[in-house]
Amino acid sequence: MKAEDSATPSSTIAVGRAVDRRARAHVPAEDTAGGGPGSGGPEGGSAGRSGALLAGLGVVAFSLTFPSTAWGLESFGPWSLVALRSLLAAVIAGSALLAARVRVPDRRHWAGLAVVAGGVVVGFPLLTTLALQTSTTSHAAVVVGLLPLTTAVFSCVRTGSRPSRTFWIAAVTGAGVVIAFTVLQSGGELSAGDLFLFGALLVCAAGYTEGGRLAKIMPGWQVIGWALILTLPLAVAGTAIALRYEPVRLTAHGVIGLVWVAACSTFFGLWVWYRGMAEIGVARASQLQLAQPLLTLVWSFLLLGEKVSASAPVAAVAVLVCIAATQRTGGAGRGRWPHRAYRRSRPLPLPPGETVGRT
Repeated sequence: MKAEDSATPSSTIAVGRAVDRRARAHVPAEDTAGGGPGSGGPEGGSAGRSGALLAGLGVVAFSLTFPSTAWGLESFGPWSLVALRSLLAAVIAGSALLAARVRVPDRRHWAGLAVVAGGVVVGFPLLTTLALQTSTTSHAAVVVGLLPLTTAVFSCVRTGSRPSRTFWIAAVTGAGVVIAFTVLQSGGELSAGDLFLFGALLVCAAGYTEGGRLAKIMPGWQVIGWALILTLPLAVAGTAIALRYEPVRLTAHGVIGLVWVAACSTFFGLWVWYRGMAEIGVARASQLQLAQPLLTLVWSFLLLGEKVSASAPVAAVAVLVCIAATQRTGGAGRGRWPHRAYRRSRPLPLPPGETVGRT
């Protein structure tokens, strides 16, 4: 009788469990961050609710960005405002990273962080600030009306998620309602800043998608924190040059607007936004932004005195129905990483050089 034929059930179970634990340690972080019922991911009860709440807080912070930018332009030029915004946000993020003694991310994550930095730290703020020189905040809300749908498309391409048909119908309907309302609100006229607005739409959707993916690997505040650190040299140089050529006329509105877009829109807003995306998925979280243009119009009326039509409540109800539909469908679907139950049904790989036989 050979040694390997004299097996006992208890030994086999013990070895199997030990190997299973060791093998699971080799599964990439992205592979264990996926969703599915019961997995604690996008579809899991309490995690789904907390993720939606966090993403919703991000939307509220973002909805004040355009009015705050309009206030900031009372004191600063467009280039100065964007540079100071990035610089102040980078100082806040750097202080938080130092206080928490966070290690520098692996080299493989820096490309994704560069996309986040280029999209949401530099690209979107710069392009929308330039657009707001010729556009009203209500007209600029057209960008936000298209952003949820664009982000969902970017997410499907980048992460391989496959939302349901119901999700897409609700998302397209919601985008249509928001666009129709905001275009009618602004008189249906196209401004010279529309090219900036559509460019901002594309770069921001890319930054949201990549940031949501990275937030499954590291905390959301670290994603935006390191993206801000990455742009710090550019922010310092831009501030020095812009302040030299653009006049500064300090007012209370201008200072408040700068502080809000730096501390709340750029750092806090993106922190909770990316954390929410990591919990409920990029596509599903993006649809919460359908409410952002309507919130922006409310702030524009209260803070800037812009007019809001009587059709706003009707559009708000229609948008809320579409948001509810996208949240009930789950949004993210199944991505590239197999469902957790499916992974466990297959033999797990062993660490290099280790074999298992019956003893």
